Amino acid sequence: MAEPEPRRNEPRLRPAPLIFEPAEAAADPEHFFDLESIEDPRALLARATELTLAFRAAADRAVEFQAIAAAQLADPRRFDRLSPADIAQRAEWTEDYAKKMVEFGRDLLRGAEGLHANPADPV
Repeated sequence: MAEPEPRRNEPRLRPAPLIFEPAEAAADPEHFFDLESIEDPRALLARATELTLAFRAAADRAVEFQAIAAAQLADPRRFDRLSPADIAQRAEWTEDYAKKMVEFGRDLLRGAEGLHANPADPV
């Protein structure tokens, strides 16, 4: 399984709204967010690009949540904490990657705590 590098200081892109498809449309393998019905190549490129950015942003955010969950599961204060090997098995990662994700999650959690302790000046 591919192991993406956790991103730390990159700005988050605002994803394009994903329009959820009705079940009958999703069942059609040729149907994908109505892209097949767009005939203008400019419009098709624009919408396909919006979807690409939205999926990337969603994947990046999901990785952050994976890292936070891994850090929480590995927290030594938990009586039911999991080892990196256990986390790796559950997430279908390598153990080394699980260790990196636990550390990344800890960094994210520390950052979230720091944001609440020192709110940024809105001006």
